Amino acid sequence: MQNKPISPNLEVWQCGPIEGVPPLLQPVAHALLQTVEDANKYLQDVDDHLLWERPGGLASVGFHLQHMAGVVDRLFTYAYGQTLREEQLTYLKLEGTPRAGLETVADHIRHLEQQIDEAIAMLRHTDESLLTDARYLGRKRIPTTQIGLLVHAAEHLQRHVGQLLVTVRWVQSID
Repeated sequence: MQNKPISPNLEVWQCGPIEGVPPLLQPVAHALLQTVEDANKYLQDVDDHLLWERPGGLASVGFHLQHMAGVVDRLFTYAYGQTLREEQLTYLKLEGTPRAGLETVADHIRHLEQQIDEAIAMLRHTDESLLTDARYLGRKRIPTTQIGLLVHAAEHLQRHVGQLLVTVRWVQSID
C-alpha cells in the first residue's frame, strides 16, 4: 500500500491530505486507505483456515475481503464512465468462493491493497469539475454522479469493515 498513516495511533484522515488527490476527494481517499489499515489490524491473527467459515450463516471473512476489492473495482469503473468488463462480471459471480491466487488471508489483503492503490491513482487523475457529471450504475443504468459513485465505494467498504470485524471475532471465538 502506498499511503500509510504517519503514526500507528492515528487514523488515516488525521494524517493530513493524500498527496495528489483533489481536495474534494480527500474523504474518499481517507476512507479507502482506512479500509486497508483496518483489514490489516483486524486480520493480523486470523488463521487461513478460518477464511471461509460462516458463523451463524454470516458471510465469511473471505467473502468480505473479495467483495471489498470487487466493489472498489466496479464502482470506480462506473464512476469513470465505463461498463464492466467480462472479468469483472466473473469476479462478481464468484465472490465468496475460494479461488486460485487468493488462498490465504495475506493474499486477500494484498489483493485489496492493490485495488485500493489503483483507486487512489484514479482519484489523483480526477478532474473535480466533472464530479457532478451524470454516471450510470449497472445494467439497469441507475442514474447517479461521479462523486456519488466514488463516495458510495468508500462508504460501502466502511460498512464491510464493520461486518468483517464482527465475523473475525466470531470465527476466532469458535475456533
